[in-house]
Amino acid sequence: MTETQQGTGNRPMRFADTPTRSVDAAGATVVYRELGSEHGGIPLVALTHLGANLDSWDPELVDPLAQHRWVVLLGYRGVGASTGTVRTRFEDMAADAIAAIRELGLSHVDLLGLSMGGMVAQEILRQAPDLVQRVVFASTGPQGGPGLTVMTGVTVRAIVRGVVTFTNPTTLLFFTRTPAGRQAAKTYQARLKLRRTGRDKPVTPGVFRAQLRAVNRWGHQAPPASPFTGPVLILHGDRDRMVPVGNADSLLARYPDADVRVFADSGHGVAFQNRHSVTDTATRFLQR
Repeated sequence: MTETQQGTGNRPMRFADTPTRSVDAAGATVVYRELGSEHGGIPLVALTHLGANLDSWDPELVDPLAQHRWVVLLGYRGVGASTGTVRTRFEDMAADAIAAIRELGLSHVDLLGLSMGGMVAQEILRQAPDLVQRVVFASTGPQGGPGLTVMTGVTVRAIVRGVVTFTNPTTLLFFTRTPAGRQAAKTYQARLKLRRTGRDKPVTPGVFRAQLRAVNRWGHQAPPASPFTGPVLILHGDRDRMVPVGNADSLLARYPDADVRVFADSGHGVAFQNRHSVTDTATRFLQR
């Protein structure tokens, strides 16, 4: 085993070496991991996708970001090793995240919201716009976004197909079935196994059902006006089955000054399939 590479303040620089920590906030204990340098400026708080725990982050997405930033991978109440009852509304998930961020002593942050995490991030912007300076949305949509009310059906059918074909559902949901997409799915699944110790607790079926209810409720809501006026970056795949690419336009209507980049031959896992381009784009966007 190689020696852990440390950042400023003894923070690891690699996802595989990062210990799982916890913070007591909003009546629960929320797990998180942090890596990178304190000299990276404003902390980047990252919120993960539906059905995910802290182990679901792609090391080749997180590690390059941590070369330039202090990155905080924040868990959700009732998910993985976090205590409390899982939330069924993004408004509540956002309130939990705000409480945890403030309990960590962070007065200003940037946000990276991946899929469901982007929906939580939008609620954070609504509830605490002064807390956030810049935000990156990847594979997400606003309230009432196109196709969000049918995500449950798309997801369940992929899970059933995965069981029948002995295929990880994320391979079917996150990637295209083209040769490039199949290869990206294969290497992604391998990278998720790189962290061998200190892994998070598995996501339960109850958590998955609760989060699907939250997405369905979100899809039926009308989007309120957002008080956030800071810089926004929107990243999306052109063949996203879970959150159709039309959601990028819907987000742009809500954040009209946002930068938008749509990746070709990419599905819901656009940030994983295009991790090198995504980290380069996000790093430039987040630089002051």
